Amino acid sequence: MKTRVLKAVVFIYSLVTLLSGCYTFQGNRIDPQIETVTINYFPNQSNFVATSLSQTFTETLKNKFASETRLYLKDNDGDWEYSGAITQYVSTPIAPTGNETTALNRLTIGVKVDFVNHKNEKENWSQTFSRFEDYPSTQSLSTVENDLIQRISLQLADDIYLKSASDW
Repeated sequence: MKTRVLKAVVFIYSLVTLLSGCYTFQGNRIDPQIETVTINYFPNQSNFVATSLSQTFTETLKNKFASETRLYLKDNDGDWEYSGAITQYVSTPIAPTGNETTALNRLTIGVKVDFVNHKNEKENWSQTFSRFEDYPSTQSLSTVENDLIQRISLQLADDIYLKSASDW
């Protein structure tokens, strides 16, 4: 009896191990020939200067690919290459109240991304991604700026990752 149970456990374990190598819940569709990725620095070309914006966004995008893919980050000549610029950084009032003030402000960040697949040029693309976060008008932008930049950068990195590496 113990032998049958042991054989069943070994079979199920082997089956699960085998299938886990074939499927991912992240929907990755990265060609096995793609081994490296280069993520260039994204300069801030918007009309507003935010000191941490370019560095935070670039590092967030690098971390996304380092943690969720098997690709190695390279400074130059990666199989996949991302470049571009931050083109929009604007805070606008939203949610007006009755006394000519607003309850919320919205920080919007836009990034133009150029993607080059050096192994398959047909997959190259250029696209502008935009995301926003709202914050109370009782707080100044400088008070919440770093947190908002981090959160928006994560959303943008997710969008860029999904565009290039996912079936979903």
